[in-house]
Parts: sequence; structure tokens; C-alpha cells
Amino acid sequence: MPKIALVTGATSGIGKATAIALAKAGYAIIATGRRAERLEELKQQIKEVPVYNLQFDVRDKEAVKQAIASLPDEWKQVEVLVNNAGNAHGLSPIQDGSLEDWDAMLDINVKGLLYVSHEVLPLMQKHQKGHIINIGSIAGKEVYANGNVYCASKHAVDAISKAMRIDLVQQGIKVSEVNPGMVETEFSEVRFKGDTERAAAVYNGFEPLKAEDIADLISFIVTRPAHVNLAEVLILPTAQASATVVNKQS
Repeated sequence: MPKIALVTGATSGIGKATAIALAKAGYAIIATGRRAERLEELKQQIKEVPVYNLQFDVRDKEAVKQAIASLPDEWKQVEVLVNNAGNAHGLSPIQDGSLEDWDAMLDINVKGLLYVSHEVLPLMQKHQKGHIINIGSIAGKEVYANGNVYCASKHAVDAISKAMRIDLVQQGIKVSEVNPGMVETEFSEVRFKGDTERAAAVYNGFEPLKAEDIADLISFIVTRPAHVNLAEVLILPTAQASATVVNKQS
């Protein structure tokens, strides 16, 4: 069995691209997500290495626990965990915010990351090695208007990543954080409740990052020598200077 990488949210966007990139780098893939048909499509797409699918919602701590526990013994030596599953819901002043949207963002972006890490870490600790890559955001470094709770959730990912690095350093487990700027995926469609026109407008007038750009970076991070850890990376499209400053030509 090749080295094993577990990727959450592998059914689309950055997660799917990361699973494909890590497979090309020689990692067997544990692909997780909510949509069974998309997991199966990914499994059929990856030809280089074995793929094992786990269907669950990261918000459901019992489902997470049962899914990780169900892994066959040969799949339990997880060396890389990519905590990618995340979401943004809505874009409004805090006084107009939706409680349902707030719950979704905190449950997936923060608690989901913790639930998965809690179950996978013992598999890494058993062998005193591993690498956790948490997908944060430029929103975890800056706060912008109407981003309130989403920004808070990604600031939490930033804090958790730093704390993980401190807590796990004596056990030989690396912790890295990747903070993307504007990446054109399904992200904006989810944020704007399926309004494809509004979502597309976010990326008009400049070339945003692609999911594959983030996946290439993750592949680079996990393939560095054992003594090297790229602890934090902020990755932006050339046209973006900050969370709110973008050079749009049209």
C-alpha cells in the first residue's frame, strides 16, 4: 500500500483537485464527502493509486467517528490529512444574518475540522508521524464587510492550526495551513444560494485562482523533506492584493 492521504470535501473544488494531485504524487486516497455519486466518479477518475471512499457529513460527529473507525486495517496508516471541507453562506451585515447560515459555517468550518482531526490523530500518533493541512482563507487573516461569521470561522481555523502545531510538535506531526484568496469553485454559488449570475460576477474582470492551483501547492507542501514544514501559506491570484483589493479590468 502506498502512503495514504485522507481528503475531506473531496467531491468538488479544492478537495477533488487535491485528491487527484496527491494521487499523482503517489498517495493512496481516502476520499470523503456527502455525495456518494461524486465520490464514485472521483474513484473512477483516479487510476494511479487505490482509492477508498467514505461518505459522511463532517458536521455529524458520530458519523465521522464511525466512518474513520470503519477503515480496514490496511487503510488506517494515514500519513496526510487535508481538512478541506468548508463553506460560506450568505454575505450580509451581522444584524441581518441568518442563524441557519451561521450554524452551517461554524459547524462545518470549525467543528467539522475538529471532529475529523480528533478521529484521525490517533492513527498518526500510533506511528509518531503525519501531516495535517488545514484549508483556511485570507478571511482568516483579515475581516471584511459582511463577512463577519465566515471570517470568524476562518480565524478559528488559523488559531486551531497554530495550536495544533504547538501541541503536536513533540510527536513528529507536521501542521500546515493554506490560506487561499479568490478561487473560482462552487464556493460563491453556495454563498449566494445558487445565484449563478451573482456568483460569476465575483470573478469578472480578472483571472482568479483555480482549484488546481491550491492542489498543486498542497502537493508541494506534503512532498517536502521530513525536516521541512511550510507552516503557513497565503496564496492569491496576481490581481488580488488583499481580501477587498482586486484589480478588475472591466
